[in-house]
Amino acid sequence: MISGIVFPNHFNFRPCHFPIFCGEGIRFSIARRSPSNISSVPFQPVKNGYLKLPKKSSALGVAHVSGDGSSPEVSQKEAQSEPSETDESNRIPSSSADGYIALFVRMLGLDQDPLDREQAVVALWKYSLGGKKCIDSIMQFHGCINLIVNLLNSESNSAREAAAGLLRSLSSVNMYRDKVADAGAIEEISALLVRPSLPSEVKEQSMCTLWNLSVDEKFRSIIAASDVLTVIVNLLADDDLKVKEAAGGVISTMALSQSLHNLLVELGAIPKMAAILRTYDEGFKVIRKEAKNALLELSKNDYYRILIIEEGLVLVPIVGSAAYKSFKPSLYSWPSMPDGTEIEKTSNGPSHFGASELLLGLNMNDDNVKIEEIKMNAIVGRTQQQFLARIGAIELEDDKNFTLDSSTKERFTLMPCTDGVARLVLILGLDDEGAVSRAAEAIADASVNEFMRVSFKEAGAIKLLVQLLERDNDDVRSSAAHALEKLSCSNSICQAIESQGIIYPLVMMLKQEEIPESLIGKTLNLLSRILDPNKEMKSKFDHEPVNVSDQLFKAGQEASYHDRKELLDPAFISRLVEIMKSPNPCLQQKAASILEFVTMIDSSMDIIISSNIELGIAAIFEQKALNDIEADAGAEEPEKYALKIEELGLAVSAASRLLTRLLNSSSFSQRIKSSHLRMLLRQTLKSSIPIACKDWVTACLMKMISISPSIPGLVEDPISTEVTIYETIPRLIQQLESSLSEEAREAAVVELNRIVSEGVAGSSRAVASHGGIFQLVKLLGEGISERASEAALAMLYGLSMDAENHAAIVASGAVPVLRRIVLSERPQWTRALRLLRNLPV
Repeated sequence: MISGIVFPNHFNFRPCHFPIFCGEGIRFSIARRSPSNISSVPFQPVKNGYLKLPKKSSALGVAHVSGDGSSPEVSQKEAQSEPSETDESNRIPSSSADGYIALFVRMLGLDQDPLDREQAVVALWKYSLGGKKCIDSIMQFHGCINLIVNLLNSESNSAREAAAGLLRSLSSVNMYRDKVADAGAIEEISALLVRPSLPSEVKEQSMCTLWNLSVDEKFRSIIAASDVLTVIVNLLADDDLKVKEAAGGVISTMALSQSLHNLLVELGAIPKMAAILRTYDEGFKVIRKEAKNALLELSKNDYYRILIIEEGLVLVPIVGSAAYKSFKPSLYSWPSMPDGTEIEKTSNGPSHFGASELLLGLNMNDDNVKIEEIKMNAIVGRTQQQFLARIGAIELEDDKNFTLDSSTKERFTLMPCTDGVARLVLILGLDDEGAVSRAAEAIADASVNEFMRVSFKEAGAIKLLVQLLERDNDDVRSSAAHALEKLSCSNSICQAIESQGIIYPLVMMLKQEEIPESLIGKTLNLLSRILDPNKEMKSKFDHEPVNVSDQLFKAGQEASYHDRKELLDPAFISRLVEIMKSPNPCLQQKAASILEFVTMIDSSMDIIISSNIELGIAAIFEQKALNDIEADAGAEEPEKYALKIEELGLAVSAASRLLTRLLNSSSFSQRIKSSHLRMLLRQTLKSSIPIACKDWVTACLMKMISISPSIPGLVEDPISTEVTIYETIPRLIQQLESSLSEEAREAAVVELNRIVSEGVAGSSRAVASHGGIFQLVKLLGEGISERASEAALAMLYGLSMDAENHAAIVASGAVPVLRRIVLSERPQWTRALRLLRNLPV
């Protein structure tokens, strides 16, 4: 039984030894020592059922054997061997170790001297490193965790480090993790880490404890609720590698909870982890792994994936090292750039053993040779990835940790841009269709900015993707079309895609009837973007890096002109007309746009007219959804309803543009039934599609009136009235609401006043029904000009003649505005007074 005596603080004793008898003739004494000796190990962990005591008196515990008290010198090899007769006296059975653990736990008490508590926690920390049995020995004393957590508030850095380290050992065991958290370890560590000037050792042990605790999902929210996560994210840039590794481990486990992704992104974790992943130092192996795991979790969100790619990283699918066996390097070909551009041969003589190629490579360092950085990255990336594939060393690290089965088909890794782009292009050339499809989808996801799109172009991805369109596999073709669709967002890349002869495979795909609708949509979108005549004009004004030489661009123009003859195939035209009859408004819009572009080709009008294109146009105007828009407004969600009317409006606008262009042909005008198309256009004009989409409907109606003004049962005035009510007035009111220019708003209100004053039937009701009253009162209150105020007052006065508009005028705040005008005696005060008299106020 160990008993303790507490002495008052005013007693000043010299350090002494208190003998403690633990067994047969063996005693253990505790001695005070200076803080400089705190880090010394008091004893070695349990091994083979024995507790190895230290041999030097500088340790916390000094072993004394009965007799002369000497301790025999034992070599390191003997210390690691089984207990023998020579060192049996220096070992204590593990059954006696509990006495020492109890002693150290008692020394953790709050009534003990701070130095004794520090020595005890250091001893227990070192002892806990012996494994789970040692940890179990400590945890058999209830309440010891609370004493350990309390030491985190110690003024001694050594005590705080040892306490955090001991908590780290305890939390590494699953059964004790809850007890560590329940003792308040998370809160105390969080308060500790936010302190300034904290030693790196304390930071490391504290964050490693949080790392162990964050393995349990229920503790992640507790960690995230404090301010410690901000500190941990900032410690990713710490100079100490161990601290950086611990911070990365905490963030890696925190990222496993999807609910915390937004918080991690807001704290700026992505740029710091991306910078670590781009570092190739050998010592960064652990932290790079943790950063990759965290970023892979964040990349599951589409928006966060874009942020990761913006930091210079590329998401690459893991396809397995076996897939690269089909890679066939071109070992005996003349050197060329990754995008296929061949280097000019300066010598026509024979080249033995590759001497010309070697001299060519050495000449690349000449000052006269200027290669863009993005081309240099493509060359370096291709060289590195092809070398790894040739020696069979590609994806070896990933294969060690995973096996390729059905559950790992969606595995990815993160690579820097140079290597990631080259790896994806390399996969495109493999035989494994599943791997090729995943690589193409990864290229589509990575093409988020101009730099990435140009990087894929310089790496040679465009040629391979165009070749994939001729495969028989729908998944491969769909993925390749998706990648090309994303790459074609850049005008310069779009021209490069067309120069590779893409129009022919796209036309051949559309001529097939049994292809998925999603593939039809991607093909139509890609084809319409390539044929868009506005892209040449945009490329002249956009400040984009056009990396196509004049000769290549000229060759591309000639090739594209030759390939565009495929667009005049009657089967292809008929297929587009059939797509226009489909119920999908997105497909209808793209098909109509492509046909509009085809009409610009000479000798195309006869082929288009013979395909009964008027039936496809009429199908767009006749679709039931246009008439059911108002009925669906209350039945559908607001977002879905807005998206639906927008898609319908774009399809109607594209059909109206196509019809307007076809009306320039006299043969088409004589063939169609213009009365039926007029009726459909008038019905469309009255629908609730966006006002911007009605511009071409109006233009098409006016075109038909100019061609055949005299049609039985129809005159020009009703059509003009409908155009005014359903297109002009809503557009002017929208201009009043959204325009930031005072001149534009003034012109809009003056034009509205002119329409109403001319007595166009139903114009006043149209102004009120489209929210014009509120905009007029708002304009009147702002008083941007006397002319605008006079026009707004005149319209409001006319609207006030109808009692149905009184409630809307009063609700819009017109009364205070009118009173101010009257009291200020502005030029319009008399009309404002008459308007006030008309209102029920």
